[in-house]
Amino acid sequence: MTTSPITLFVYNRPNHTRRTIEALKQNLLAENSDLIVFSDVPKSEAQAEAVSEVRKYIRTIDGFKSVTIIEREANFGLARSIIDGVTAVVNKYGRIIVLEDDMVTSPYFLTYMNEALEKYADDERVVSIHGYVYPVTQSLPEAFFLPGADCWGWATWGRGWTCFNSDGQFLLDEIKRRKLIRAFDFNGAYPFSKMLEGQIKGTNDSWAVRWYASAFLAGKLTLYPGRNLVHNIGNDNSGTHCEESADFDANLSSTQINLNNINCEPSQKGRQVFEDFFRQGQMSLLGRLAHKSRALIRLVGR
Repeated sequence: MTTSPITLFVYNRPNHTRRTIEALKQNLLAENSDLIVFSDVPKSEAQAEAVSEVRKYIRTIDGFKSVTIIEREANFGLARSIIDGVTAVVNKYGRIIVLEDDMVTSPYFLTYMNEALEKYADDERVVSIHGYVYPVTQSLPEAFFLPGADCWGWATWGRGWTCFNSDGQFLLDEIKRRKLIRAFDFNGAYPFSKMLEGQIKGTNDSWAVRWYASAFLAGKLTLYPGRNLVHNIGNDNSGTHCEESADFDANLSSTQINLNNINCEPSQKGRQVFEDFFRQGQMSLLGRLAHKSRALIRLVGR
């Protein structure tokens, strides 16, 4: 099997990075895979020691076919680092598997990614492969397609990445012009359009919502596994863009994903399950906010 280069983006979390690498090394295809690590420069002196510790660790990584380390000489920030790094790797190798420093993978992650990259390499309908699936309670197909793209353990080809448009304002205007806001927001179940508005205003620096919007507007599909292959350990308030939450924690699959007999069309079942999960999450969030409000009222009442 042809193996695609794994590209890992790291910053200032040595323990997360170590867990990500150790899990990745347990993958069946790790020793046949080239690993490329992009390490960002500290934004301020406060992160310098942690960044130095990460860089010291990544220089010790083994267990892969090769390890290439790119140490930035200026602080790129997450979005710019990923956009620049992905562009450089796909331009050189034609395809890529992308991870960040807080993504612990199933031993079957690389197998799934490489098999899918090979299977859909020439299928223009498919823009990317994704390894994470939400901790839903309903059953999902073995694997399925949804419109757009995603960001927690993913892969693409050079032809797929050409869809990416970094201009958030253009993307939002086009979604509105085509009257696709509700569809973009999973039938109103999750405010992705508000996230895109936030990126435009500068309240977030999400490359991921622009990747989703770019692929969505291009009418492209992403393949998802029916069982989770990525656990994001960064939702512990340690990252730049994430607060502490267990809402997205999903158990890793202990079995391989079978990619035979997958219909290359949007899955109505997958879409509905995701919508239901998003709606339940919004209700859970409202419940937590209500609980905090009640607690505050009681505190003020004293």
